[in-house]
Amino acid sequence: SYYLKESKGSRRWLLFLEGGWYCFNRENCDSRYDTMRRLMSSKEWPATRVGTGILSSQPEENPHWWNANMVFIPYCSSDVWSGASSKSEKNEYAFMGALIIQEVIKELVGKGLSTAKVLLLAGSSAGGTGVLLNVDRVAEQLEEMGYQGIQVRGLADSGWFLDNKQYRRTDCIDTITCAPTEAIRRGIRYWNGIVPERCKLQFKEGEEWNCFFGYKIYPTLRCPVFVVQWLFDEAQLTVDNVHLTGQPVQEGQWLYIQNLGRELRNTLKDVTASFAPACLSHEIITRNHWTDIQVKGTSLPRALHCWDRSLHESNKNGKAPLKGCPIHLIDSCPWPHCNPSCPTIRDQFTGQEMNVIQFLMHMGFDVQKMAQQQGLEPSKLLGMLSSGN
Repeated sequence: SYYLKESKGSRRWLLFLEGGWYCFNRENCDSRYDTMRRLMSSKEWPATRVGTGILSSQPEENPHWWNANMVFIPYCSSDVWSGASSKSEKNEYAFMGALIIQEVIKELVGKGLSTAKVLLLAGSSAGGTGVLLNVDRVAEQLEEMGYQGIQVRGLADSGWFLDNKQYRRTDCIDTITCAPTEAIRRGIRYWNGIVPERCKLQFKEGEEWNCFFGYKIYPTLRCPVFVVQWLFDEAQLTVDNVHLTGQPVQEGQWLYIQNLGRELRNTLKDVTASFAPACLSHEIITRNHWTDIQVKGTSLPRALHCWDRSLHESNKNGKAPLKGCPIHLIDSCPWPHCNPSCPTIRDQFTGQEMNVIQFLMHMGFDVQKMAQQQGLEPSKLLGMLSSGN
């Protein structure tokens, strides 16, 4: 099932894959079915949905894509859009994420997709990882159907995870406590998950889980992909067992968080088109404030526009990147929220908004004291922190 907003005059199509974690064994899939039914079944889905962020049809909220044909594909397969297994004697659940995408494409061809110029496969969180796993397959499917003229591209938001060491190791009990590699390892078997052939060939049999991690699959992709990733992704911190609740962060956690930002920045250095703000957050492209965040003075819609133009131009003449239109945007300042355009942070207990000083103090970082030691006003120190000096 999917939601469609047609835009008859446009030859651009945006297909969005919804996110929402996953489950990887009978116990946690049962519990997901009890508590998050809409991510397991289409029974109670609403008849219509309102598109926000990059799915909005308001030019103010979506300056670059508002006029495209929009398709929202809800996430009911719980398999990071990778599964290809039907319900069977031994498995009470069907996991068909990869097949759902293929079926939607087949059906859209009859609704105007056949004359498309550009198809942008986008997704957030598990949907962002789903983009990396499916973008080449979508391109191949359309080629096989005889539509070689459609340029297929990917936009992966908050789906670029690291298979790093957890801050504190915990046993793999549920999706939240399980280290990412272990959860995906179990998931692939449970879902009969499929990964792209070109990535699979890079790894030994049984090691296909590697292809769920952006920095490992990205070099094998044929389609251009734009990667949007917070340097301090809340979902990443959750699976790494860094929980930023009421208590100030211990020094070990603080160093772990900064190191996470560095590692993530490293994995993005060869990603041609990227947007990585130094914020603590998760998902952005369907948020209505998505136009406000900037990296080095460029907003995300602007960067996507530059990316579109660069792909359009390079099809013509393969020239160097466009002047004044950057597409590789990664914050260099070292800690969460050192970028002044980050979304507001709320205290997880009180729901109160916090400014950067309050947040850093909440993280156990004494701005006042540090400013005194440097002989500076706290606001001056923060200005220096924010500009990455």
